[in-house]
This record gives sequence, structure tokens and C-alpha cells, in this order.
Amino acid sequence: MLLRIWDLPTRVFHWALALAVLGLVITGNVGGDAMVWHMRLGYGVLTLVAFRLLWGVVGGYWSRFVQFPLGLPSVLRYVQGGREPRLHWGHNPLGSWAVVAMLLALALQAVAGLMVDDEIAYAGPLTSLVSGDTVQLATWYHKQVGKFVVLGLVVLHLLAVAFHSVALRERLVPAMWHGNKVVDGADAPASQDNGRRRTLALVLAVVCAALVAAVVWYGQRHAFSAFG
Repeated sequence: MLLRIWDLPTRVFHWALALAVLGLVITGNVGGDAMVWHMRLGYGVLTLVAFRLLWGVVGGYWSRFVQFPLGLPSVLRYVQGGREPRLHWGHNPLGSWAVVAMLLALALQAVAGLMVDDEIAYAGPLTSLVSGDTVQLATWYHKQVGKFVVLGLVVLHLLAVAFHSVALRERLVPAMWHGNKVVDGADAPASQDNGRRRTLALVLAVVCAALVAAVVWYGQRHAFSAFG
């Protein structure tokens, strides 16, 4: 039967995050004036990650973290070829861990970016609020570690999607576009995806954006005061 698995907020988050990460890769490699957009996209990613963490608690049924089959027994059964229907309705065990890893990696990368100082053309808004050692550590992580972790996870994600699409005949990309999947469980619960839930998601997104903007503003104001 056809079941709504991914609610609209989850789908918008997914594609917005994909575009933002792509933009970060491009602007980070171009450098120069493009770093202005690199910074803005970084704030956007931090906003999206914060939203997803909240949505993982109050969002659609299959978007909630409590529905992620993260337990070792589930992972082992899945790796050994177990075909429990429920493990394939939402995120499968490996996919669940991939989501957790991606959110953590992006959060660390974005937060580090707030404290980066390349001593040439860019300084994060929080550099004046932390010690020089912290700035140095954040800069090293952001440039030498974090970006490669994120890129590695992106490549693994794309390879996994390709494998599921070609080898397992699972239509993951269309499902993340329209939100529906064909499931073989008559009692499978659908994710709520009505106007009320979407309004809640919009409110949460605005709150997350406002919080990120407030942090950036406070850091910039402190830096201006320090040099003023």
C-alpha cells in the first residue's frame, strides 16, 4: 500500500540541506568574494541542523529519532540481509546512523566555522568571544578535518542511494520528493503531514533562524565593540 513516510518539512529540509552543502563546497573552493556567501550558507546549514534536531523530536512519525532503528541487533540483522518490513519503511538501520553522523558532522563544521580566522579575509563572528587557542583549533578542524568528514559522508550517502536504487530497486529519491513509499504492512502508521504540522515546522524553522541570527549578531557586535 502507498503510505506517507516523509512529511513536507522533512523533504524541504533534505533538499535545502543538499543545496546548501553544494553551495558551501563551491564557494569554499572559489574563495575571495564568494566567502561572503560561504558564511551565509554556513549560517543556513546551522539553522537547518537545529531545525532537524527539533523536528526529530516533534516531527512526522518516521522523521522522529525514536523511530530510527539504531540498536545493534537491528543493524546486524539488516547487514546480514534481514528483510524486516519495518526496517525499510522509514530510515533503515544504516541510513539512520548515516543521518545521525551527518547531522553531527555538519553541526561541528558549522559551529567551528563561527570561530574560524584565516588571518586574510575571513573571521567568524565568534572569534572575539573565545581564546586564541580555540580559534586555532576551530580553524584547523574546519579546514583540515571537518570538510573532509562531511564530503566523505556525502559520497557514502550518494553511493548508498545508488545501490538501493539499482541493486535493491528501492525508489528512494522519488520518495524523498513526493513523500510516499509502497510498504507491505497494512498496519504501518503514516506520518502526519497536514497544515497544522507544516505550520509548526515553519514556526520552528523561524525560531531556529532567529537564534542563529542572534548568535551571529551578538558576536559581530562584540567584535565591533572590541575594536571600536
